[in-house]
Amino acid sequence: THLYNLVSIVIQIGNYYSVYHLQGFGAIMENAIDGLEPKLLWSIFQQICEIPRPSKHEEKILRYLKDFASERNLKYKQDSVGNLVISRPGTNGGENAKIVVIQSHIDMVCEKNSDKVHDFFKDPITMLRNGDWITADGTTLGSDNGIGVAAGLALMDQPISTPLPPIELLLTVDEETGLTGAFGLEGDLIEGRTLLNLDSEDWEEFYVGCAGGGGNDIEFIFDTTNSENTNYGFYKIALTGLRGGHSGVDIHEGRANAIQLLARILRKLIQSGVSICSIEGGDMHNAIPRESFSTLYFDKNNREIVDQIIQGMGDLFKQEFGSIEDSIKISLDSINTSENILTNDSAMKLITLLNLLPHGVIKMSHEVPGLVETSNNIASIRMADGSKFEIHCSTRSSIKGSLDGIRQNITELCDAYGATCKHDEAYPGWKPDLDSEVLKIAKNVYKKMYREFPEISAIHAGLECGVIGEKVEGMDMLSFGPTIKNPHSPDECVQISTVGPFWDFLLKLMEELSKNSASAGI
Repeated sequence: THLYNLVSIVIQIGNYYSVYHLQGFGAIMENAIDGLEPKLLWSIFQQICEIPRPSKHEEKILRYLKDFASERNLKYKQDSVGNLVISRPGTNGGENAKIVVIQSHIDMVCEKNSDKVHDFFKDPITMLRNGDWITADGTTLGSDNGIGVAAGLALMDQPISTPLPPIELLLTVDEETGLTGAFGLEGDLIEGRTLLNLDSEDWEEFYVGCAGGGGNDIEFIFDTTNSENTNYGFYKIALTGLRGGHSGVDIHEGRANAIQLLARILRKLIQSGVSICSIEGGDMHNAIPRESFSTLYFDKNNREIVDQIIQGMGDLFKQEFGSIEDSIKISLDSINTSENILTNDSAMKLITLLNLLPHGVIKMSHEVPGLVETSNNIASIRMADGSKFEIHCSTRSSIKGSLDGIRQNITELCDAYGATCKHDEAYPGWKPDLDSEVLKIAKNVYKKMYREFPEISAIHAGLECGVIGEKVEGMDMLSFGPTIKNPHSPDECVQISTVGPFWDFLLKLMEELSKNSASAGI
C-alpha cells in the first residue's frame, strides 16, 4: 500500500523516469505477467501500461521512449507532429543490409465501463491474467498497439550478437482518432523502404491491404418546451452490457449498437406520451457503442406502462441478438433534475434519424472472401450547449467510390430530418500487392518455422500503411501481430500463447532480412 501511494505521488508530480525504473512495481499489476515469455517483451509492455497515453496526449510515453533510446545510446529524431524514430545499426552480419522500418502507434483507445473509476490521464492500466489471455480491470488494455510498441523496443534492446538489419523504429502518434500522426508524417523522417507494421490482431494472418475511411460529424439543433406538471417526473433510462468492440475488426459479427437500440426504445416511448430531455452514448469514433443513456419526462401514473414497453423491447433485443449480446441490461430510475424538454417534433426527427442512419456491414467484398468491403458505425451522440446534439458516424470502405457514396447518403438523410453533416478528411486504403518482396520472404520464413504458409488477407480496419505508403514512395509493407480480441472496448485482451510465436517469427524474419545487402534487391 505504501509503495502504491508513493508511486501515485510520483506520477502526479510528473517524475515518470523514477516510476518506470522502480523494481517490483509489477506487483501493482497483480503479477499478471509473471513467468510469461518472452520476458523482455512482456516487461516492456507492462511498463507501457503504467504510462497514461490517450490519443493527442502522448507526452509521457514519448518521454519514456526518448529515455529508452538515450539509455542505450540509440539515436532518435522527431517530426513536427510528434512522430518519433529510433535508429539502431545492423548487427552480426546485418551491418550492410537494407534498413527495415518497424512501425507501431503509441496512443490507445481509452474506454471504460461506466461503473469503473479510472482517470486515463493519470492512472496506470491494471493488467489481469485470465487463462490464456491478458486483459485489464474494467478498461481498455492498450495492447492495440502497445504490444507492437513493446516488440519494437525489444528488438532495439537485443544484444549485438543478434543478426539484425539496420532498424528504424517508427512510433506514430494519434492513430486512434483518425491517423493524424501518419497524415502528418514528414517523409524524410525515415530512410528505409521495407516496413513491418505490428498493428494487426490475428496471429497466423499476414495483412497486405486495409480499408480507407472517414468520419461524419452531424449536428441536430432541437426545439424545447417547458412543463410544470406536478404529477410528472424525470427518469433516467440506461442501456448497458453490450459487447461493443472495434468498428472495423468486429463490425461483421453483427454486434448491437447501444445508441440505435436505445433509439428504438425511445420511439416506442414517445408514441406513448413520454418526453425526451437528453440522449448520450458511445465515446470513440472507432468503437461500437456499448452503453447509452437518456433522460425522460413523463406522468408518474404511466410508470407501469413505460416499464412494460422497456421490458418488451428488452425481450425483443434478446431474441434478435441471442448469444452474441447475452448481457443486455436496461434500467429505469427516478432522478432529481430539472432539464429542458424536447418538443415532440424535435424528438421524433432525432429518433427517426438515429434509427435510419446505417450501422453495420453495408457490403461484403466480391474479391476477397469474408472481407467486409463497406460499413458504417454510429459511434457517439452528445448534447452540446443545451441546444443541439452532436452525432458522429465512422464510414469505412476499401473502395473510395463506395466510401464517398455512403457519406453522401448520410448527408442527404441528415438534410431530410433537419440536421447538418460535415465530413472530415478521408484516409486512404492500402491496396494489396501479392507480388511484394517482403511478403515473399515472410511467407518462406513462416513456412520453415511452422510447416505451413500463413493466411494472406486484407483487413476492414484502417492501418497506417495506406497513409505511409502515400507519404513515402516505394515503400514495401507487411502487417502482422499477435491475436487481440475486442480492441477498443473494456473486454480487450491479448492471447498469451500467440505472443511467443509472434516474437520468434519477428526475430527470424529480421535475421533473414539482415542477409539482404543494400546493394541487392529488397
